[in-house]
Amino acid sequence: MALLLASASRTRRDLLKNAGGDFEVVPSTLDERAAEAPLLEAGAEPADLAIALAMAKASEVSDRRPGDLVIGADQVLELDGERLTKPADMEAARRQLLSLSGRTHQLHSAIAAARGGEIVWQHSETASLTMRKLEPAFVGRYLAAVGPDALTSVGAYQVEGRGIQLFERIDGDHSTILGLPLLPLLAFLRGEGVVE
Repeated sequence: MALLLASASRTRRDLLKNAGGDFEVVPSTLDERAAEAPLLEAGAEPADLAIALAMAKASEVSDRRPGDLVIGADQVLELDGERLTKPADMEAARRQLLSLSGRTHQLHSAIAAARGGEIVWQHSETASLTMRKLEPAFVGRYLAAVGPDALTSVGAYQVEGRGIQLFERIDGDHSTILGLPLLPLLAFLRGEGVVE
């Protein structure tokens, strides 16, 4: 039985690799917007979306590799009850950063494990992040410095890099903020005999 990470995220891959995980990356091909549409119509909360998408990603890869243990993950940014998605372009990134400026938002990070197409474990955690008040000129300079990387994560920032400069306060586990709650995942994997 192999351990598979159903994510193309370099950050998630690095977190698991640096923790000593021996795994293969098999990204999910799930259409996230299509998968979440009925949930949004039903009024699902942002935290519920994160766990549902993590489970759907793990299940999708597990259907293709039923003999392996598959880890799926997702993260949803919530600002005042509303969900933000990855910005489509630099103008959308600028708008997201200005909307987050001086305010506290939540990152809901969820993970799920599947084997044989069935979910065998799931977990979610929430972190709260308070962005400092940002001037529009600073946001422009920040986006010019990070370039297209701003489009790879919801909120247009990455706290593991230059994005840390945007924040006044962060409450939550570091790996949760990066999108893979590592301690509970490692505890689960130890129970499965996958890591020591």
